[in-house]
Amino acid sequence: MSKPYSEADFSAQVTEDRNWRMKEISDLKSAIRQGDEGARRVLLRALITICYAHWEGYVRFAAKKYLEHVALRKFQYSQLGPQFFKNYFLPRLSSINSGKLSISERCALVEEILSSSDRRFSRVNEDLINTRANLNFEVFSDICVVCGVADKPFSDKSNFIDVMLLKRRNAIAHGEETLIDLRDLDEVANGTISLMRAFGDSLENHVVLQTYKAA
Repeated sequence: MSKPYSEADFSAQVTEDRNWRMKEISDLKSAIRQGDEGARRVLLRALITICYAHWEGYVRFAAKKYLEHVALRKFQYSQLGPQFFKNYFLPRLSSINSGKLSISERCALVEEILSSSDRRFSRVNEDLINTRANLNFEVFSDICVVCGVADKPFSDKSNFIDVMLLKRRNAIAHGEETLIDLRDLDEVANGTISLMRAFGDSLENHVVLQTYKAA
């Protein structure tokens, strides 16, 4: 896939990626409604795994495309919102927490932080958008921070993300006989699609309004 050079490129790419995911969820939802009792039992379990997979996959894809779009502008960090400058150092700060840096190395890092605002953001560090194959609300909130997206509008969906999607998906993936009620069908399918739309829309707003720039 080409790089998201323009606003239109970014919008088209995240929309296309979301659309095929939404179609797959909708197709599976239809198959469940049309299936007999035995098929429904299996397909409802499949729905949980598919919805979680698309939730994780879309967040990772859209966040990466957003940071890539900004990186292609090659702004200096001083021209961008402060989170981009923080992102530049976050992976290295983790080394401090693990005790791998000496005092001299820590001092050198502080000195670099103080003198690096004229550097340009031109490369995405994908470690910052690592979903850890376990995209609970806490991990999602971290990705929101990295992208400068407010996680508060998503807070009322934390139980849906952590329990309805992730906990059930993990149980199914580990071979447990977790049964999904047909009454949960709309909540699972529509809730997942709504989350993907909301996250994608937040990133598109940043791109269109260019709120990634320094105030």
